[in-house]
Amino acid sequence: MDAFYDAVAQDATLRPMYPEELAAPRQHLTLFLVQYWGGPSTYQDERGHPRLRLRHAPFRITEGARDAWLAAMTSALESVRSQLSEADFDEMVAYFAMAANQLRNV
Repeated sequence: MDAFYDAVAQDATLRPMYPEELAAPRQHLTLFLVQYWGGPSTYQDERGHPRLRLRHAPFRITEGARDAWLAAMTSALESVRSQLSEADFDEMVAYFAMAANQLRNV
């Protein structure tokens, strides 16, 4: 998440979609991903059902925003690729591509 949010902080397309302080979004995404991949349900316990489309509806997610988000996430995954199996890396890339496409709303 550090590499991803470092990229978000520097991206002219993504940065305006996030609050000034990135600690809360970083924590939320971390907890969501831990839960999504079979870890504890802390995200849902603290924030309720993920409702990804609803939570992202206030943001104008264009094709360009989707591409910027996906590039930042893919780059972050690349930075830890040596710590992942090839299958896990491929599954994560596929999941993020699918999610990014589904959240596009413009």
